[in-house]
Parts: sequence; structure tokens; C-alpha cells
Amino acid sequence: MEVLIETAMMLLILTDMALLGLSRLRPCIAASAFQGMLLGAFTILAHLHALAPRIIIIGLASFALKGFVFPWLLRRSIREADVHAELEPYVGFSLSILAGIGMLGASVWLSGQLPLAAPAGGSVVVPAALTTFFTGLFLIVARKKAITQCLGYIIMENGIYVIGIMSVVHVPALVELGILLDVSVAVLVMGVAIFHINRQFDHIDTDQLDSLKG
Repeated sequence: MEVLIETAMMLLILTDMALLGLSRLRPCIAASAFQGMLLGAFTILAHLHALAPRIIIIGLASFALKGFVFPWLLRRSIREADVHAELEPYVGFSLSILAGIGMLGASVWLSGQLPLAAPAGGSVVVPAALTTFFTGLFLIVARKKAITQCLGYIIMENGIYVIGIMSVVHVPALVELGILLDVSVAVLVMGVAIFHINRQFDHIDTDQLDSLKG
């Protein structure tokens, strides 16, 4: 069991690094969808020894929303906006990967400082979760396209989700499903905002929103 969890966490870290190095939006969305499906399966694997209906519901909800619904909304957004790549990020892709390695190292160090109980899966889970959180935050800050920033928000939430699933076992299912609902609403709102930004300005570069000043 721990081997499967550790493998899932290593795949999570690899997709984080891929997201930092990709410029094309469709592969980025595909990587995000893979993370969503991975976390859906991870939810059930992490609690296989004491599987309850609420865990299955949360895992399936995560699998469906993050693996299919969110990617579909993002693909629709890039079709509407007619944008397919992040061409001029604030931080270049090679430097982003180096930053990702630094974030991984910082996450390993930070996980040793946090007063958390050792989760199933050994010492890999918390560093992987923190790396994913920092990766999402980095995408929000270091990219110009609103779609990529929306993607960063989803990735950041994935990191929070992993820690929540492993560390807060007794949180009611209604609260956990409520968090997924919040993320769903946020993605829908971002999709609407992206559409209106593109319709008004013929681009979705958030750095050019300074033109709204007047």
C-alpha cells in the first residue's frame, strides 16, 4: 500500500515539474487532469484499510471534477480566447524548472519542521503536497495568461487537498465536498472572467490590465 502511495506522490511531483516547463496550454491542462485523476485514486488508496462511503464519494468527486470537468472548462476557455501557449512568462521555463527543484528542496526541509503526524506513505506525502502547493502559487505569480493562472489555482488546491486527505481524517464529508464546490465555483468564475477579458481586450495577458486605469 505504501509503495502505491509513494508512487502516486512521485508522479505528482513529476507533473509539477512538467507544468513548470511547459509553454503549450493543452499539455498543461492534460497534466492538471492527470493530477486530478491521480488524487481521486489516491483518496481511496490512502484509506483503503478503513474505507467508508464518504471517502469513496470524495474520491469520485475529485476524480470527476479535477480529472474531467475542470479540464473541459479550461479547454473551452482556450478555444474561446483563441490562445494556445504562454509565450512571454514573467519567469522563463528553464528558470521555472530550477525554481521547482528549489521548491522541492524547501518542501522536504519544511516537512521536517512541521508538527504533523507521519502519514501513510512515509515521508514523501507532505513534501509532495507542499511542492504542489508552491508550484500552483508559482504559476499564479510567474505567468501572464489568465488561463495559466487559473490552472495554478487548481494545482495549488491539489496540494492543500493532499494534506487534508492525509492529515484530517475525521473532517465531515460535507465540509470536504464543500471545499470541492468552492473550487468549482472559483473555476467557473475565472472562466467567465477570462471570456470577458478576451472579448474586451482581444488578449488575456493580465499584465496589460493596467490599461483599465484612467
